[in-house]
Amino acid sequence: MQDFFKFPLANGRAGRDHADMITIANDTLPQNILSYIAFRTAFLDTMERISWTLQFETREDDRFGFLTEVPFLRSVPPHLQLDLLATTWWKHMSSEKYTATLVDEAIVYAVCETSARIAEEDPAVMQRFLQRGPMAVDMMLDHHLAAELRALHLKLSNEGDFLLIGQFSDLPPEEALRLKEKFAFDTTRAEAMFDVLGRWHIAANFTSRAEFLLDQAEIQRSFEVMQQKMTGCWQKSQ
Repeated sequence: MQDFFKFPLANGRAGRDHADMITIANDTLPQNILSYIAFRTAFLDTMERISWTLQFETREDDRFGFLTEVPFLRSVPPHLQLDLLATTWWKHMSSEKYTATLVDEAIVYAVCETSARIAEEDPAVMQRFLQRGPMAVDMMLDHHLAAELRALHLKLSNEGDFLLIGQFSDLPPEEALRLKEKFAFDTTRAEAMFDVLGRWHIAANFTSRAEFLLDQAEIQRSFEVMQQKMTGCWQKSQ
C-alpha cells in the first residue's frame, strides 16, 4: 500500500484517486495525497502542542488539538484525539470497506479544516511536517491547497450531525427533541460521540493503526508522548 500515493500529480495538484475504503453517507473518502496531507498535518500539529506542554510543564488548558474544530468534542484530551485520528486513518487505509461512525465523520471534518488553516496561515509549518514521513509530497502549499483540503469534506454528502449535536445539548429537552425530528437527527449514531467523552486510555495496536501516516521513529515517539500526556492529564484531574 505504500506505493498507493505515488500517482502522477496534475499541475502540482492532486492527481487521480485510487480505491476508497471508508464510506461516509453515500460517498467514500478518496485515498489520495490530499487525505494524507490532511491527516498527517493535523496529527503532527497536535502532537507538537502536546510535546510543548510536556516540555515546559505548562498549566495551559488541555482543550487544544485538531478536534476542537468540533464544538461537542472540545473536551476530548489531546492524546485521545490522536488515538481516534489513528483509528479513522486505519479504516481509511484498510483493504476492507468501513462505514464511518459519527466520530469518524467528525475527525475527517476536523483534519481537513485544521490542515487547510495551517496551509493558509503557516505553510512553513506544514512544509516541515511533510518534508519527511512515509509519503513524498511535491506540491505548492498555499491557499489553493487549502481550498482542496476543505473540499475533501465538503464533497461528502453527510449531514454534519457531529456539529448539530453540540447545539442540541444547549437547548431545553423539548426544543432539542423538536429540532432533532426536524433535521431527522439519528440519535443512535450520536451515541459514539458520547462514548468518546468517557474514554481516557489509548487503544491497542496504535503502531499498526498509524502505519503509512507516520514513519516508524515517529510512531514510537508519538506513542511515548501520548502516554506521558495521558498520565499527566490524569494527575492534573486528581
